[in-house]
Amino acid sequence: MWSYRNPVDVRFGQGSFAVLAELLAGRSYVLVTYGEPYFRSLAEELQKSAGKPLLTIDDIAPNPDIARLRQQTARFTALAKQPEAIVALGGGSVIDSAKVFAAARGDFAAMENYLRKQADAATVSPWPLIAVPTTAGTGSEVTCWGTVWDNAAGVKHSLAHPGLYPEYAVVDPALMVGKSQELTVQTGLDALSHALESLWNRNANPVSMAHAVAAARGVLSTLPALVGDLRNLHLRERMARAATLAGFAFSNTKTAIAHSLSYPITLRHGVPHGIACSFSLPMIIRSVAGREGICDEGLRAIFGADAAGAAERLEATLAKLGVATDYRHYGIEEAEWRNLIESAFEGERGQNFIGSRQDLLLAAGLKEKVSAA
Repeated sequence: MWSYRNPVDVRFGQGSFAVLAELLAGRSYVLVTYGEPYFRSLAEELQKSAGKPLLTIDDIAPNPDIARLRQQTARFTALAKQPEAIVALGGGSVIDSAKVFAAARGDFAAMENYLRKQADAATVSPWPLIAVPTTAGTGSEVTCWGTVWDNAAGVKHSLAHPGLYPEYAVVDPALMVGKSQELTVQTGLDALSHALESLWNRNANPVSMAHAVAAARGVLSTLPALVGDLRNLHLRERMARAATLAGFAFSNTKTAIAHSLSYPITLRHGVPHGIACSFSLPMIIRSVAGREGICDEGLRAIFGADAAGAAERLEATLAKLGVATDYRHYGIEEAEWRNLIESAFEGERGQNFIGSRQDLLLAAGLKEKVSAA
């Protein structure tokens, strides 16, 4: 048996940003975005058609930290009335932050109790959320979870709640034109990781596989061309479509071992998330070689080769994009790499992985430690 569900109403295409006011339908809203001039101009455009937001939170930082989110949530207490919707206009950090605000409803402590698994889902009733991604990577516009970082404690939390599926996702590729080459690569590889991670996953199903295959093929055929032609709207549209499809894939499976590996790499070594969760992908592909089922079927559909050939082809693509697949390139020593691989299996994302610790260590060129008798 298997099931697939995703309730997000997606509006996709060039110029779709213009329908945002219609989707708000006169509701009062809080806008979550960035403070750069480009985003201020988009905010002004939205205000002309949808009215002024009750509050604008535009000091969103990459990898939203729990301390800052607590301070930002406190701003809701000064509102004369509470919003009827949250609009997230930006990249993954903006959408993740907006999900925190939607879940907290001005009460950060209640949201934090739920985040830390000290309260159940009934204690959280999120405000409706409209997500407008301006990068092609996160897929958060069609999932019900967001990432919250606690840099002081050196940990990452996942905020997950059925009420955090956005009511609408407005995916306008025109908003993505002009993003830097570095950001384009990072976000594009994040999308690729989402697609592949949904294949070697205990929660995979035929529908998630179909989305994953289409997404991965879209990224692999588009991203190398896009990095050399950043203002190409057609290529931006193809990448936006691939990222959204990847979101549909892992919205039902969650991520797996590559993401479990990536979080401490980002926290300890400052490696951007999209790189941290993608440079290990060829190694992981090698570790699942010979496993029949959705994973093997999906990899063959994407790469036209078995796992060994798929890993080689992906390594070549990553090299063209300037991404090293050797863990030492990121300042990681062998002992730490071994520990990261072994501990990656302990978290929820690691437990989603269909592979084994022994096979992954072998694919990494490491031998599993033998316990003393």
